[in-house]
Amino acid sequence: MKVERVVLHFPKEVADKPVIVNLVRKYDLNFNILKAAITPDEEGIMVLEISGDDEKFSKGLEYLKENGIKIQPLSKDVVWLQEKCTHCGYCVSYCPTGALSKDKNTYVVSFDSQKCTTCGICVEICPFKAMEIRL
Repeated sequence: MKVERVVLHFPKEVADKPVIVNLVRKYDLNFNILKAAITPDEEGIMVLEISGDDEKFSKGLEYLKENGIKIQPLSKDVVWLQEKCTHCGYCVSYCPTGALSKDKNTYVVSFDSQKCTTCGICVEICPFKAMEIRL
């Protein structure tokens, strides 16, 4: 069983087509939508956790690519700029998934990209601009 978090970039020509539901129907994949911003006649973005049998998983992702959807690993989207971080911990209390945490002994902030859902809260609130979303 393969599980991945990915960011899908939808071209405007595909935004109104049922491509995600076909991952279930045609490829027997499971998905959890973590974030989505898709509007007809505009480019869209969706963050998904996809799981399923390895062979069907690969075929499902190929189906998405054939439909013009760019697939990007989630970990490439949110970047923690350690050199800008002062470890103030302000972001930690706002992170809804626990991707940002602060060690209780050393007071050092850390970032776990596997827990991140690219909600963007940390990017907006960090006073030192130590978090970026790269699309």
